[in-house]
Amino acid sequence: MEIDLAEIRELIAIVNQSNVTELVIESEDFKLSIRKSVASAPASMDPGAASQEIPGAAPDIPTTPATPPEEPAVEHNFLEVKAPMVGTFYRAPSPEASPFVQLNDRIGQNQTVCIIEAMKLMNEIEAEVSGRIVEICVNNGEPVEFGQILMRVDPK
Repeated sequence: MEIDLAEIRELIAIVNQSNVTELVIESEDFKLSIRKSVASAPASMDPGAASQEIPGAAPDIPTTPATPPEEPAVEHNFLEVKAPMVGTFYRAPSPEASPFVQLNDRIGQNQTVCIIEAMKLMNEIEAEVSGRIVEICVNNGEPVEFGQILMRVDPK
C-alpha cells in the first residue's frame, strides 16, 4: 500500500479541528494511529511495527478544551443514527442522485441512509434501527465526528 502523505495531513487537520482524541485506521499491511490530548499530541504513523515521522506534518498547536454543545433535551423516544467515523457526510451517492433518505421516510434496519467520506473512500452508512426519519441533523457536505448524531428515527 502506498502512503499518501496529503491524505494523512488532511486526517491530522480533521482530528485537530474536532473533539476526536484518537483515530485508528488499519489494514493488512498498514496501521495509522492519530492521537491528541488537550494540548494536541503529535500524530504517529505505524506501518507494521516500525514508526516513522511524517515530513511536513502540522506542528503541535495548543488548543483549549472545547465544551461540546449541549444536546437539546429529547422528550421523545427517538433512536439515533450516529457517525461510526470521522469524515464528510453526504446524503446521496453522487451530486446528481437523489438522497438515500428524506425526512419522514420509513427505513429498515441495515438500509443505507448516507455516505461518510474518509480518506477519499466512500463508506455507506447503514441504519442499525428501523422506523421513520424524524430529523436529519447534518447538512450535506459537512464534516462529522465519530459518534455525532446524523439522524433521529421514530421506531413507531
